[in-house]
Amino acid sequence: MTRRTEWPGTGAADTGPGHEYAAGPSEGPPEPGRGAGSGEGTGRRSRSRSSGSPSSSRAEQGEPRDPLEQARNICLRLLTGTPRTRKQLADALRKREIPDEAAEEVLSRFEDVGLIDDAAFADAWVESRHHGRGLARRALVRELRTKGVDPAVIDEAVGQLDHEQEEETARELVARKLRSTRGLDRDKRLRRLAGMLARKGYGEGMALRVVRQALEAEGEDTEGLDEPF
Repeated sequence: MTRRTEWPGTGAADTGPGHEYAAGPSEGPPEPGRGAGSGEGTGRRSRSRSSGSPSSSRAEQGEPRDPLEQARNICLRLLTGTPRTRKQLADALRKREIPDEAAEEVLSRFEDVGLIDDAAFADAWVESRHHGRGLARRALVRELRTKGVDPAVIDEAVGQLDHEQEEETARELVARKLRSTRGLDRDKRLRRLAGMLARKGYGEGMALRVVRQALEAEGEDTEGLDEPF
């Protein structure tokens, strides 16, 4: 005899909500007309189906009722493949109306086991966004603040970028953009290149110096470009 795997809540021996819908009455012969359009049978089945509560429907679908279990599941789904800060996860739990006590307990537990690590998140963010997008410290600080990272943690993370490294990145950005500005007059080139650096968080003084030196290397007259742009 073939053995059928019994999943919780779906086996033949289940007595939970919904088992009568699949199995029908447990004793007695089928009522006359059932399955052949009998109004009495149809009405009885309809009343039985409509008697289920929303909570029993959620349970049948496998959604946990325990707020702690709900919070754990939400956090694990959000952390799959993508690191998140504690604040990002807390906001997600609040949006799902998880009680504060349950959310706090789960978030603290996740921190204890290393699944939430805002310091590691900030370090990786600085490394990725500086080398990948060329963002300066000022822009990185703004982004990490929006992620809810503690200011002290942010300061430590962006501190890995020293002034020389930041300026070198600014030069690389200008060098890549310089060719597309050829043919424009000097002032337009200045505004376009310096504006690009400003949007990435570079200070006015550094941006002006880097752009002026790049234009000089191409033979541009940079007299008067020491003024703020």
